[in-house]
Amino acid sequence: MIKGSDTRRPEHPVDSIFVDRWSPRAMSGDELSGEELLTLFEAARWAPSSMNNQPWRMLYAPRGSHHWPLFFDLLAESNKVWCSRAAALVVVISKTTLESGKPCRTHSYDSGAAWMSLALQGSMMGLVVHGMQGFDYERARNDLNIPEGFQIEAMAAIGRPGRKEDLPEQLQAREAPNDRRPLAQSICEGPFSL
Repeated sequence: MIKGSDTRRPEHPVDSIFVDRWSPRAMSGDELSGEELLTLFEAARWAPSSMNNQPWRMLYAPRGSHHWPLFFDLLAESNKVWCSRAAALVVVISKTTLESGKPCRTHSYDSGAAWMSLALQGSMMGLVVHGMQGFDYERARNDLNIPEGFQIEAMAAIGRPGRKEDLPEQLQAREAPNDRRPLAQSICEGPFSL
């Protein structure tokens, strides 16, 4: 699999794990073992969270399972094209309250940390891990029995790397690590001035 460091150049020294991770779409269609999936979820489990609340929940469907069609049918048509070769689909949700019942203002932030932990672990394992918002959020709530009090955050496709040539032509051109805007456009010392 292509590493981001083959083309990306950070402005400041960081570990290559951050630069190497990217979101390809080309997947082989090969299955992942249950142990491989659990390793990804274990990485997410250790993400930091406010008051150790751990608001994230991850619903998943391995390829070939009886849940696969339910998850796959939630995808936007443009994502079905390339997700058809994923080994698993994951829906990330977050609990919007603390155990006390009070609002958890950082539920999305904390769940994003869990997602990133999963994505980095997948990258270290040589897997494709591609997050997306291109799915039907309302159908996901209904079809996956997601109760009130949980926010649907995103969906991800996970699989073994595949051949870029197996993607539709318009996606082949996008199958490379992208760059990031300059750091100065994302941070400011003191009050907002961007």
